[in-house]
Amino acid sequence: MYALGAIVVSLLVLVALLRLRIKIGLSLVVAAGVLAVLLGVTPQAMWAQLVAEWRNRALTQTTPYLFVSLTSLLLLVNVVGEAMGQIGLSSRLAPAMQGLFRSRRVALAVVPLMMGMLPTPGGIMLSAPMVREAGDKIGVERSRLAAINFFFRHQWEPIWPLFPAIPLIQSMLGVSAGRLVGYHLVLTVAGIVGGVVFLLLVGIPPRRRDQSESKAGLGSHTKDFVHAFWPIAFTAVLYIGLHVPPAVAILLAILGLLLLHRVNLRRWPGIFRAAKEPDMVLLLFGALWFKLNLEAGGAVGSVVDFFAQLHMPVASIVFLLPFLVAASTGVTTGTVAITYPFLMAYIVRDGQTNLGLETLAFAGLQFGLAISPIHLCLALSASYFQTSLLRIILKVLPAALCVAAAGLAAAVLI
Repeated sequence: MYALGAIVVSLLVLVALLRLRIKIGLSLVVAAGVLAVLLGVTPQAMWAQLVAEWRNRALTQTTPYLFVSLTSLLLLVNVVGEAMGQIGLSSRLAPAMQGLFRSRRVALAVVPLMMGMLPTPGGIMLSAPMVREAGDKIGVERSRLAAINFFFRHQWEPIWPLFPAIPLIQSMLGVSAGRLVGYHLVLTVAGIVGGVVFLLLVGIPPRRRDQSESKAGLGSHTKDFVHAFWPIAFTAVLYIGLHVPPAVAILLAILGLLLLHRVNLRRWPGIFRAAKEPDMVLLLFGALWFKLNLEAGGAVGSVVDFFAQLHMPVASIVFLLPFLVAASTGVTTGTVAITYPFLMAYIVRDGQTNLGLETLAFAGLQFGLAISPIHLCLALSASYFQTSLLRIILKVLPAALCVAAAGLAAAVLI
């Protein structure tokens, strides 16, 4: 119970600081510090946790590696946006998407949906410049743009096998990938439908005369779209196909972009100065420190044990445990690894695996991630789109409830 209270207090501190308009990076660092104090996580305990990570995890899963790689990736994303702006690609992207996809709403959602297939932490920033440019062009409120980019990006997570959580669940339950994905598909469909209804069908201003469809042909639209999108696609291909770290891949894409468009070398330093974003560095540091405190302080396990002692209905436990852990950590695979060993007692009985109940558990996880202020993608969205976390969460909430409802339906009907 104490650990749960400590998490709640630290989250309240975060919300209070954000309400005082303190930058999100600094706010997260302070909240993580408060959590460390409340959980009694000493520097020695923190060091022991880092050493344990080094010994027991792959290098790419350790906190120092994540901090360096994610910081590099996010700062370089700013460079991509600056380069595209100076070259003139950003101003042509919105009309190109509207010309290719016809609907302005589809144009806003399709890029985060496409980039959502790239399971890299912080990858939400790859589509953010495109969504912001397209949305600003048609006058969409920034908090709605942030919600669209954040929510649609994460709709492949229940079924896309490149996300580590899927093979992890498959191995734990001993079921085929096809069967697991078949059940989880209801969550993806519900999420996309909910996102369309609550994020795209409302809040999009009527088309103005100066936003009329471009007279350019399909070839011209395709050319503009490819010129703007290829650096992101190039990064995705290198990461998925050749396992190149995304920060390295996007740096190569930037160099290729500048060389392809023959940008004068004298302009390069000014373009790369766009990477100077101290608050994003603090944001990553604070988010990873918060997560490390939870692990070093044993808080998540204590919360799980506390709810196990309440003798709650099975469906409530199966939904709430992943929900609370995901909302507290903002991490998908970590939530699965922490809660599923406990949930196995409910999901697998008499040798039979109830995948409907497991789908409810994953729905709880998704719902927690969607409204977690600790979720890195949500925090980054608030910073990049210059809006508040609360505004994004309130806009995402109805669509996220559709995912939760789909999980409940799967547990009851399937």
